[in-house]
Amino acid sequence: MSSGSGLPPFGGLTVFTEARPPLVPTLGILLVGAVYLYGVRALRGRGDAWSWGRVAGFVAGLLVLVVALCSGLARYDQVLFGAHMVQHMLLAMVAPVLLALGAPVTLALRTLPSGARSVLLSLLHSRFAKVVSFPAIPWLLFIGSPFALYFSGWYPATLSSPALHDLLHVHFVLMGCLFFWPILGIDPVPGRVSHPFRVLLLFATMPFHAFLGVAIMSVSDDGKGLLAAEHYLPLVGRHEAVFQQQVGGGLIWASGDLVGLFFIFVAAVQWMRASEREAVREDRRLDRLDEKRLGVQAEVPAAPPLTTP
Repeated sequence: MSSGSGLPPFGGLTVFTEARPPLVPTLGILLVGAVYLYGVRALRGRGDAWSWGRVAGFVAGLLVLVVALCSGLARYDQVLFGAHMVQHMLLAMVAPVLLALGAPVTLALRTLPSGARSVLLSLLHSRFAKVVSFPAIPWLLFIGSPFALYFSGWYPATLSSPALHDLLHVHFVLMGCLFFWPILGIDPVPGRVSHPFRVLLLFATMPFHAFLGVAIMSVSDDGKGLLAAEHYLPLVGRHEAVFQQQVGGGLIWASGDLVGLFFIFVAAVQWMRASEREAVREDRRLDRLDEKRLGVQAEVPAAPPLTTP
């Protein structure tokens, strides 16, 4: 890395040694975590159960946000394209899924006062929520926005504007939540579809990640096809900028496939568990019908014996 960045070479330890947590994201993550844990404490305090697995999932999602936004990784995201792509994957794919597994909407519905709960229910059942959560819309946004970002002037603009850069982070998280929450989450949110269709949607994202990764990696050694060249060349030089873009393209290709397969596995497990629960409910329903039928038969008086005159 050239001296233009003013940062030491990126490595595993720089995630810790170069951490400079920004005020707003740090306070926001801490506040969200405190509210969630307070809700869990209030729920358990009145004797209601709440899975510690959900707590672990939500806290893990917040920790992923900390790594992406508050660690040393965040200091390199505007210097090294590879670091930016790691941050992109964490914000758009990993954190939203973990947060969804924490079921924060369900927790809010069970702990909020009646007035706030009514507002949340109205929002969940609003026309806007139904429109933006219609499965085709989150899917198109999730797979289409990276192409629009990296192959237009949007990405260079986010590198030159701190406000746009912060909005890009918000966009990654929101698009990830909008796509993954109805598919892998357990909250009663709009946009939920059948389990087979959820698996199909996840499968359908994988080729587009591969296309995007290959397109980003298609940069020549002389810098032709380099994204945001005016920004990266003074910071790291042509050779490093080309290498970082190839690394970033490979990351989005590989992570799209590997992480996608893991998400498909999670969706398949949820599908099997839902089928098992449905089978148990059906068995209970049939048992109740049998008990009712046997009860009716027991109440019918026996026919008197036939007598001969």
